[in-house]
Amino acid sequence: MYGRWEDILLKVPLFHGFSMENLNTLLTCLRPRIKQYKKGQYVAIEGEKQEGIGIVITGNVTVSKENITGKRVIMDVLKPGDMFGEMAVFSDNGLWPASVFAHEDCTIMFLAAHAIVDNCSRICNNHRMLMLNMLKILTQKALILNRKVEYLSIKSMRGKISTYLLEQYKKKGSPMFTLPMNRDQLADFLNVSRPSMSREMCRMRDEGIIDFHRDSVRINDLDALVKAVESNI
Repeated sequence: MYGRWEDILLKVPLFHGFSMENLNTLLTCLRPRIKQYKKGQYVAIEGEKQEGIGIVITGNVTVSKENITGKRVIMDVLKPGDMFGEMAVFSDNGLWPASVFAHEDCTIMFLAAHAIVDNCSRICNNHRMLMLNMLKILTQKALILNRKVEYLSIKSMRGKISTYLLEQYKKKGSPMFTLPMNRDQLADFLNVSRPSMSREMCRMRDEGIIDFHRDSVRINDLDALVKAVESNI
């Protein structure tokens, strides 16, 4: 039943270590809900009742929150195989902590919290592996939140941009890469205005630190980016 999404599902951290055969058995027991969304639709709305852990099967979604002034701040852009809602699914209030927006037509799999933690004697070994993976994911998320606190402490525009570009460089393992966000999304993510961000990126290009065209970026002076980060934290 779920074999048509095999390539995506086997990459989901929650299903790490599963064969497709075991995963099919597990999902038959968990009975996830599969929902389709059109581009522009809300998958989840901050403050509403949480439906469970979401897994992006096809398409891309944007995770965002509103700050105290009502400004939308992009937290992340998720692609097939990524998860959302895992940090709050076991909380007492059971509400979505952020809004999730369909950036394009997408397919989402929802797993109810009780399905993950309830005992299941029929597929005990698979279920234990699922819960172990869940614990690993929550631990990793806690570490990422610590990184977010560090990120917010960066004072200058150049420091924020440099930090983001360095993180992408480390993820891609190459000085040339494609940004996963467009300019508006990146400005929201950095919590800065787009015109100010664009001006600073142009200055960095004029100084020979980076080069860019649309969503493609090439780092020309890695040391300059590192210096910008170190001098603004």
